[in-house]
Amino acid sequence: MTRDLEAACELAAGLAIRAGRLQLQGRDTLKMGAPKAHANDVVSDVDIASERLIVAAIHEAWPDDAMQAEEGHGRAGGSGWTWIIDPLDGTRNYVSRTGPWSVCIALYQGDQPRMAVVHDPAAGETFSAVDEGGALLNGEPIHASSGPPLSEALVGISFQPNPATKERAGRVLRELLPVCGDIRRVPAALNLVYQAAGRLDGGLALDTKLWDIAAGALIAREAGVTLGGHGPDYSTELTIGAAPALWAELSGKVRAVDV
Repeated sequence: MTRDLEAACELAAGLAIRAGRLQLQGRDTLKMGAPKAHANDVVSDVDIASERLIVAAIHEAWPDDAMQAEEGHGRAGGSGWTWIIDPLDGTRNYVSRTGPWSVCIALYQGDQPRMAVVHDPAAGETFSAVDEGGALLNGEPIHASSGPPLSEALVGISFQPNPATKERAGRVLRELLPVCGDIRRVPAALNLVYQAAGRLDGGLALDTKLWDIAAGALIAREAGVTLGGHGPDYSTELTIGAAPALWAELSGKVRAVDV
């Protein structure tokens, strides 16, 4: 089944902007729900309202498509197309007002990502990509950095804040921090799109979920970022991204300690 990916991208971007506007407006009155997988895995009524907004509009446009959505509003479909939705990636930042967050929407055909949007509501930035169409920021092309040596590189790190993954992240940080230019901790989707825009030279994400990385990974790939993990493909267990010139050095350091 064919799909107008540009139309899908336009819809997704509009929905992400609408959800982001809702998040900005609801920040002063949000209500927190019970933690999910662990004490640091928080959710608010704004997360849920944002997901409902996105899911309802997509279902109206393409009722036969499947959806995987972080807050439980997914559904089965028979079209062969699946939307991967994280309505608010970086909830802890959003709630505590300590950093950026984003709205993430990706569209897969089978197991292949074909379209992606990541919207940063606070900055008013919308990153997007269509398969084999390049990566854009607010409609303008973006590209990975030139790839300085690791000793000068700015590297992003993202990880789930559960005890086991924090211990794993600590091992990686002990290896990387003395030998790289500097490190920034950012939510997984923004980690990837910042690499796409050349703001970060590389990055890694540990123990994510598909909705954390699906949209950002396609945008990064389309911007020329090299992606991988323990093997040639990235995964939710480990995603390593880097400018091509930095890839071997960064991935080698991470793989040496995270085996």
